[in-house]
Amino acid sequence: MSAAPQDAAGRLGENVRQLRLLRSMTQEQISRLAGLPRATWANLESGAANPTLAVLQRVAMVFQVSIEELLASPRAGARHYPRGALPTRVRGPVELRSLLPDPIPGMIIERMELPPGASMTGVPHTPGTREYLTCERGTLRLSASGQRWELAPGDVVVFRGDQRHAYSNPGQVPAVGYSVVVLAPAAG
Repeated sequence: MSAAPQDAAGRLGENVRQLRLLRSMTQEQISRLAGLPRATWANLESGAANPTLAVLQRVAMVFQVSIEELLASPRAGARHYPRGALPTRVRGPVELRSLLPDPIPGMIIERMELPPGASMTGVPHTPGTREYLTCERGTLRLSASGQRWELAPGDVVVFRGDQRHAYSNPGQVPAVGYSVVVLAPAAG
């Protein structure tokens, strides 16, 4: 479903204003650089404009961005997510925390913290899934494919995530690892 025209004009206006402010320029300065009248520029930023393709090309060139970026939903320059803001779940003694606030289609990225002696059985994913496990701190033991690996900090194991697997901490200190699951595309 496409956005209404006024939504596109509003997005354009907000993006143009943000891009100008990021460059610490006035409307007069940026409109001169783009070769457009200041009134045209002010109209663009107001969200009320219906610019021609030629005007959009000039605006995109002056900012060195694509026209698509000018029309996309505005993005904040940055956003801070305190530790408790991201989803966390507990499976037995193991804490799993999502590392990203926005989902990446086809991927799951989590931080896992296992107390000494703790273990957790992994859930097999869809056929064709790959999992990447890396250890940041302590010792992580992975059992998968009838094999067992002990990961020290910096080690990585790549394995089929569509099979039975389990994680454990055989050490005396908490273990921290990161799991990146790349889901197989759905059969269509």
